[in-house]
Amino acid sequence: MEALDQISATLALSMGLAWASGLNLYATLFTLGYLANTGNIDLPQNLQIVADPMVMGAAGLMYMVEFFADKMPGVDTGWDAIHTFVRIPAGAMLAAGAIGDLNPAVEIAAAILGGGLTAGTHATKAGSRVLINTSPEPFSNWFASVSEDIAVVGGVWACINHPLLFLGALVIFILLMIWLLPRLAVGVKKVFRFIINLFSKEPGTTQLPPQ
Repeated sequence: MEALDQISATLALSMGLAWASGLNLYATLFTLGYLANTGNIDLPQNLQIVADPMVMGAAGLMYMVEFFADKMPGVDTGWDAIHTFVRIPAGAMLAAGAIGDLNPAVEIAAAILGGGLTAGTHATKAGSRVLINTSPEPFSNWFASVSEDIAVVGGVWACINHPLLFLGALVIFILLMIWLLPRLAVGVKKVFRFIINLFSKEPGTTQLPPQ
């Protein structure tokens, strides 16, 4: 029973950090470092670096930048596009690091699964933001951003303190993500097609409606 609890705790931490990194990497790193420094978690050897004050300071600074960038329609989409190359490899590294000093094959498997989960979460977040940005009012964007920040902090806490509950919620999220991603892809394609058509029209070619 104890071995099963240890396995579920390790799996929840590994996949939890990967999932959270897809939403907000810097909030994930800062929250993990804070929990480690306050004695709420004993980090595996490979993750203890995130509790270093310098790492926490850098993560906190970047989180403040993302906090504002993520709430500006259009800017958030550009920010997400750039962070495709940051969140996914970082999520894979955190997932592997959470496994600890086990068989290298297990760490590589965790990195593959964690990277895939981070990529899916990131794609869901970025695609949703593109569609939300079509709304003329900014409040839905702010609500989505704040909700994501709360989900990251709550998710990291839950994967540490209630691993089985978190894993159950993660399975539901993955099923929802599989259902949602194709629909988001269609919606995002329509948005970008509209933008391209809008800017590809030559000046003076707009036809007046018939009298």
